[in-house]
Amino acid sequence: MFKHAQLESVKAWIGDPAQRALPLHARVQRALRQLILDGVLDVGRPLPASRALARSLGVSRDTVESAYAQLHAEGFIERRVGSGSFVSERARRLPGRGQPRPAPAAPAPALRLSRRGQAMFDGGGVHDFPAPRPFAPGVPDTRGFPLPTWERLERQVLKEHGARALLHSPPQGVEALRRAIADYVNLERGARASAERVLVLTSSQQALALCAQVLLDAGDPVFIEDPAYHGARKAFDAAGLACVPVPVDADGLCVERLVAAPCPPGGAAPAVFLTPSHQFPTGATLALDRRLAVIEWARQRQGWIIEDDYDSEFHYAGKPTACVQGLDAHERTIYIGTFTKSLFPGLRIAYMVLPPPLVAPMTVARTLMDGHSAPIPQLTLARFIEGGHYGAHVRTMRAVYAERRDALARLLREHLAELVEARVPAGGLQMPCVFVRDIPERDAVAAARRAGIDVLGLTALHASGRHEAGFLMGYAAHAPHEMEAAVRTLAEVLRPLCQRPGAAGAAGS
Repeated sequence: MFKHAQLESVKAWIGDPAQRALPLHARVQRALRQLILDGVLDVGRPLPASRALARSLGVSRDTVESAYAQLHAEGFIERRVGSGSFVSERARRLPGRGQPRPAPAAPAPALRLSRRGQAMFDGGGVHDFPAPRPFAPGVPDTRGFPLPTWERLERQVLKEHGARALLHSPPQGVEALRRAIADYVNLERGARASAERVLVLTSSQQALALCAQVLLDAGDPVFIEDPAYHGARKAFDAAGLACVPVPVDADGLCVERLVAAPCPPGGAAPAVFLTPSHQFPTGATLALDRRLAVIEWARQRQGWIIEDDYDSEFHYAGKPTACVQGLDAHERTIYIGTFTKSLFPGLRIAYMVLPPPLVAPMTVARTLMDGHSAPIPQLTLARFIEGGHYGAHVRTMRAVYAERRDALARLLREHLAELVEARVPAGGLQMPCVFVRDIPERDAVAAARRAGIDVLGLTALHASGRHEAGFLMGYAAHAPHEMEAAVRTLAEVLRPLCQRPGAAGAAGS
């Protein structure tokens, strides 16, 4: 029989809260294995009979038998008919067996990452807002989504495709969805698309990473709007590209700055990243003459236009402007769209409409990232679009979001007019607000977060030092009465900050 100390060691292991997730027989087995590894149970040492050990531990004999069987299968013990169980001879060869456990090690040397890995880590990644707390930017209202319709279409997909829907989909995407996307963007966005030119992805962030890696080499310039969507800049930084900020005004990107920029050394093809339909975060729309000028710049320089049409479905004043890709007869524009804003974030389906020569390279590069998108959501979304449900849902939510935009603007005038100025956008899911008092932006964002409110600071969206401090407020996910309570809370949070000594001049800190 075990010595008292050994038995207590096994009991302690079984009762350890950290091991509670394991089945009882696994806890017994691992406790005995540790005694062997530590050299407490020597080679050839007999183990107690299963019935006796079960009685001592207060468990069933089957539990001990299962533990012994696993130890035998792993080579830690031998079982001899009529003689019992013994610590195996092979245990003698276990590395470190019987040696005292090492003292706590000195601090490990600093982790060394690749330059690319360090850039990704230092950049902090891109953080979504998983819970729909008030004013989280870019978060749609999922409560209004027609879930019964989606469930019915998904059942149709499973009934028609059966087990085939459980296999890999083509890396370019399911053809039915690519065709539905092409038809939709041609009709609604004035694009020049076909199913053969569509690449289905999991997110617009993946699309940006592909553009950065496939189109450009490390050190190559990519022109970005200033301010710009932070996910794009981080994707380009992580790929080692040189981000060149170009100012934005009321008519979008200042294209004359782009045209005046020198050609990249070595004949590299430059690229420009645009959000022309609804500039992020200002909400400006790129004027037609500037769109045509960017297209001509790309033709002359043999450069690329990366057009992110991230929430163009939600335009509240007349028809939205046609996309740049549809105006580009020279095939230099990559058009990026997503369904996470117009439907629901958990869908994880986005897409690119590519110039024909880029379809194969981009598809092959995509196979190195995640291989393919899940086929069942793709097939369901294709039916959702083809059946007119997507267009109907967008029209419904467009009216809802327009009402909420106006409600937020009114609430800010009522409760925060002395602190912030709201820049009411013509579309989208978020509203930029700039401080009209000296308020430290970083402290304001942190204090709001502690109060249960998520806003995005504007400073981090600018590449240059010229900017106004403030934050971006999402208004889509909450009803007006929910926003009113949150605006009152935000006012309570901000007022003490603008009164604090030393706040002056710290607005962009």
